[in-house]
Amino acid sequence: MGGVDDSGRPSDGFDVATGDGRARDEDGREAAVRTAFEGLLQIRRLMNTGSADPGARPAAWERHQPVRAVSLALEAAGVRPSAVDDDGHRLATGYRVSAAGRSGVVRVEWLGPSGSGAGYAAQEALRECAAVLGRLGWEALEYRGPRGRRFLEVEVLV
Repeated sequence: MGGVDDSGRPSDGFDVATGDGRARDEDGREAAVRTAFEGLLQIRRLMNTGSADPGARPAAWERHQPVRAVSLALEAAGVRPSAVDDDGHRLATGYRVSAAGRSGVVRVEWLGPSGSGAGYAAQEALRECAAVLGRLGWEALEYRGPRGRRFLEVEVLV
């Protein structure tokens, strides 16, 4: 289940659903997500030993690969990722996580196929995403972009 890391290099690790890939309905996906997320929490416990609650703040691995970490956190919480076909056309409504242009910051959008109403559902869906990420030590601030489209900028809570 390899993928691509935040720098575009091939990764042999768990293939996270960023919302830019194909639909994820393979057998065992839910169990694989749960296992990957439990591994992430274990990394936090091992690496954040100086913290009162090591599971409440992202570990160094997450800070270096925030797109992967945020995507995994959202999918593990049961938030649906978006998906595209081979031509890049949106097939499913859900989150899309991408680099935001500044180191350590990611952008979370709520996207769907044309006519799906994703834009109308974005405010509520992004608030759910922000709540999930906030519980895990990420700060998610909502913004409006061109044409009033909502998105989150997410970074490690300081």
